[in-house]
Amino acid sequence: MLSITEENYLKVLLHISEEGNKQQEAGTNQIAAHLNVRPATATDMLKKLKEKGLVDYQKYGKISLTDQGRTHAIAVVRKHRLWETFLFDKLGFSWDEVHEVAEQLEHIKSEKLVERLDKYLGFPQFDPHGDVIPSADGELLTKSRKTLAEGVIGQKTTVNGVRDNSPDFLQYASNLGIAIGNTVNIISRFDFDGSMEIIIDNKKVTISQKVAENIFIL
Repeated sequence: MLSITEENYLKVLLHISEEGNKQQEAGTNQIAAHLNVRPATATDMLKKLKEKGLVDYQKYGKISLTDQGRTHAIAVVRKHRLWETFLFDKLGFSWDEVHEVAEQLEHIKSEKLVERLDKYLGFPQFDPHGDVIPSADGELLTKSRKTLAEGVIGQKTTVNGVRDNSPDFLQYASNLGIAIGNTVNIISRFDFDGSMEIIIDNKKVTISQKVAENIFIL
């Protein structure tokens, strides 16, 4: 049985490897930064995970998940996103509140509980942030990801996810009227700084390029 810390390392490795819909390996410093630990601490844990056959790792080299490690990581992500959906849909948590609570609930070991939770929710495919929920058999599908910053002027499109799940960003997005499923009309883009003028939730707002790059659209 894996510890909470071990599961967190595997989850971070999965996140890095799947980022941008392209398979890639991670570095020790990159993993340490994600987990807010010292590189030496990350190195020690990666050695333990390698001994358990969960990661491929060489000193000063890149790190990647083994098939077994990826299976474990996907299971944790599945639980996390199901719990986020439960908190959002059934308990009235806002989308900026669910992540922190789900971080605690994702380490519950009962497979029976997770499968009943999935059934209770109606086998959802996406969590409140628009991320894909892995299936019960461990399949993690990817979907086309285009950011609002890549949108075409004059185009009407729909918000289908966010890159930044931090409470600060989600609260800011909510204040703008940005939510999953909302229609966005792109009015103009300013060459000077890449900021954009959009209409969302029946109001015209100006957003920075950084914000636009953290919003996914269809």
